[in-house]
Amino acid sequence: MNLFELIRRLVFGDPPQSTREVRFLDEVPPPPPPPVSSNPILSPTASIPEPQSDPYFVADANGPAIKAKRSFDLNPNTYAPITRQEIKNAAKGTSLFANPWFGRRDLIPPADDPRTQLIDRALVTQGLLSPEQLHEIHEIGALMDQIKPTFAAIDHKAAVEGEAAVAADREARARLKARKKAEAVERKRRRAAEIAHRKATEITFLGRGVSGRLGDHRSDVDALTTAGLPVLSKPADLAAALGISISKLRWLAFHSEAASRVHYVQFTVPKKSGGTRTLSAPYVGLAKAQRWILDEIINKLPVEPCAHGFVTGRSILSNAQPHCQRAIVVNMDLQGFFPSIGFPRVRSVFQRLGYSPSVATILALLCTECPRRTVIYDGVTYHVATGKRGLPQGACTSPGLSNQVARRLDKRLTGMATKLGLSYTRYADDLTFSGDAELEGRVGYLMARIRHIAQDEGFAVNEEKSRVLRQGTSQMVTGLVVNDRPGVRREEVRQLRAILHKARIEGLEKQNTFGHPHFVAWLQGKIAFVAMARPETGKKLRDELDRILKV
Repeated sequence: MNLFELIRRLVFGDPPQSTREVRFLDEVPPPPPPPVSSNPILSPTASIPEPQSDPYFVADANGPAIKAKRSFDLNPNTYAPITRQEIKNAAKGTSLFANPWFGRRDLIPPADDPRTQLIDRALVTQGLLSPEQLHEIHEIGALMDQIKPTFAAIDHKAAVEGEAAVAADREARARLKARKKAEAVERKRRRAAEIAHRKATEITFLGRGVSGRLGDHRSDVDALTTAGLPVLSKPADLAAALGISISKLRWLAFHSEAASRVHYVQFTVPKKSGGTRTLSAPYVGLAKAQRWILDEIINKLPVEPCAHGFVTGRSILSNAQPHCQRAIVVNMDLQGFFPSIGFPRVRSVFQRLGYSPSVATILALLCTECPRRTVIYDGVTYHVATGKRGLPQGACTSPGLSNQVARRLDKRLTGMATKLGLSYTRYADDLTFSGDAELEGRVGYLMARIRHIAQDEGFAVNEEKSRVLRQGTSQMVTGLVVNDRPGVRREEVRQLRAILHKARIEGLEKQNTFGHPHFVAWLQGKIAFVAMARPETGKKLRDELDRILKV
């Protein structure tokens, strides 16, 4: 297909028989004559097609329609040959940019344009195109100029409809966007309502490292009921039992490594053996919650018979009595007893009782605290954790929970003592063993076994406080002498008698040589301690003090 055929087809469309090639200049050779049919009935003219209506085709009586050679009325001067120099000379007086058709690819310039005529002569001279071809090109250009307004109308209609479609699409997108925004706002509102409801009824996070079991609300109701303990499965149940809101319970139990506010006030007291001991006293809100836990849960739990510390009906006196009049008494101390009982072990205590992991976690958080150090950063005071959460010394729940955590330790040490024929008691972190003279050869083995069992149970023995006391020395158990019967050391009783004797003569205030800020209260406490072990001696000292105070 040549250029002219392409242009013609773009303007007029395909010819009626598109399979036939149209040629304007080349003579199409006549087709071969049709084969003669062997059937005598058919005439040779039976295969001749109908005449074509296309003006470019002519009908032949002896064959199919063929391309006809068109005739043009051409002016010879228009396409007369021209030399290269003549083209240059003729083009000197014309300006390309002044020509309205220069650079245009959307139209064919008219034949009467001087520049076009010059180009046509050059094309014919060089044999690139024939005059007939150029004449037909200009005819097509004229036709294009005629139908161009139709194209413009079509373009305008398409542009209008396109703008309407774009506007409709924009409107649809705007409606979709508005609907999605409304849905997002509704989702946000529902989410906020769900979060508010969850915050008011549930606790799902209480700090890093301690919140893993807050989603489990499964409690052993039968076990709790049998033990006579409050049935609590969800944080809301615990908050209702404590008489506080969920938000306050969350605030009391929340764990933070660096907190600007804490629930304990810390202070130090001197140790009898030297150094200081840090005590942590809870504020009122947490103290009330801990008191409820102590009264409703911890005090209802059984303890081992060998445990005498912080147990109703037991004291240092009951702890010392099993070791009276024994040949050998072995005392060992557990190092850092309360702080060594961490949060996971306390949570395990509550969970073994039947409480859900969620409630057990919150109860353990209410009863434990981190050792902290106060620092100031950017003008703000922070209480930074320096260790893991453990039982604080000063909380009312710590002693009872320590007895529950140490139950397995007590059972193992009791079993070992029974096997060796020894007596064993524990008062908080003080471990006491006693036996007859046969224990002499087994003291080393006994102390080694105590260390190993304590280590297996998560405790450590303070070697500096380990003592082996024989009958010839003052055998002390939790501050009482047990060589014969539980009692106070003679030096302390004599000191109290001397103070009261001089007080009758010189006055009570002059006897405060120790500089106690509350000397009378200290004196009353000392006398009460003596009365616990020796009631008759304590009564005499108390009566003497009362007479002095009445004077």
